[in-house]
Amino acid sequence: MKLKIKKEVLLDGLNKVSKAISTKNLIPILSGVKFDLTKKGLTLLASDNDITIQVFIPSEDNMDIEMEGSIIIQGKYVLDIVRKLPDEYINIEVVDELKIVIYTENSEFNLNGIDKSEYPSISLEESKSPVYLKTNIFKDIVNQTSFAASNDESRPVLTGINFKIGGNLLECNVTDSYRLARKVIELESPVEDSYNIIIPSKNLIEFNRIINETEEAIEMHIFNNKILFKYGNLLFQSRLISGTYPNTSNLLPEDSLLTITTSVVDLYNVIDRASILTSDKEKNVVTLETNDNLLTLQSSSLELGRADEKMQVLKNNDENIRISFVAKYMMEALKSFSSEKVDISFVGEIKPIILKSQEDPTLVQLVLPIRTY
Repeated sequence: MKLKIKKEVLLDGLNKVSKAISTKNLIPILSGVKFDLTKKGLTLLASDNDITIQVFIPSEDNMDIEMEGSIIIQGKYVLDIVRKLPDEYINIEVVDELKIVIYTENSEFNLNGIDKSEYPSISLEESKSPVYLKTNIFKDIVNQTSFAASNDESRPVLTGINFKIGGNLLECNVTDSYRLARKVIELESPVEDSYNIIIPSKNLIEFNRIINETEEAIEMHIFNNKILFKYGNLLFQSRLISGTYPNTSNLLPEDSLLTITTSVVDLYNVIDRASILTSDKEKNVVTLETNDNLLTLQSSSLELGRADEKMQVLKNNDENIRISFVAKYMMEALKSFSSEKVDISFVGEIKPIILKSQEDPTLVQLVLPIRTY
């Protein structure tokens, strides 16, 4: 294998596939990146068994290919070398079958490679009927829901994001049993099959970081135990979580006692300030109380003291409510809205709090209240 390649192109590909390299992997060879060079271009592949990422760099104007071939190179070191070399073009050559030389005019690095035959066989197959999503819509789905996933591995299904797809609708639900984020969008092309899958939230967040905000479509190829995302020259495969996701539909009340309308930014800032004097940042409970159009938020701590914040809101009736919730959960729910205003509906002091926006009816956030007595 021998080629000369533009540094920025190679670095971009290595940065993407390196997200699938785990330093904790029990299989040493999976700490490497597989380089596969043909006349068409260079394919980079990395996997940690949980996710697999493949990037194809077409030859075109990006590289000069002298000799085809394949080799496994230690991911951490090749990434560091390429990142730190100042040259516009980098030469990579395999000599004596398993020795790799990475060189430029003034630099040379000699690395030990691993035979490609030792790399596990990884299938990146595509389905006959993928689901198509615009990239900007996919990014909205992940950004507006993934924060509500659980970090508790004792309930694996709650660490994932539930995708329910049928006809022309995609419904995404995420809950950690204290809150719920739901996004429902209409697909441009209806699907023949229906799906109900759970994707690990950390894997979706990783894929979301790699892709750019474009109108280009993402293809979702769904199988029994894995999902493959195809985005341009990038393939990103993730395992699926086995199990049944809880039915969250019955959590959303149809009626409400009171709905207030307020500025997303103003309410976020008020809750943020009110929660300063809570002793536990993870369970920073604040109490909300309405009195006519005046909203009061309070928090207190025996060790620290007490905070009071007030703001004006619009109400849909003369009812009043007093309710407590975890500030962190409410702030993350508010942060998911791109609109200026948000409608917050209350059903009762121990019933779920529902957040919606008239500007974006596809998104619903739910936060469970906390008993403080």
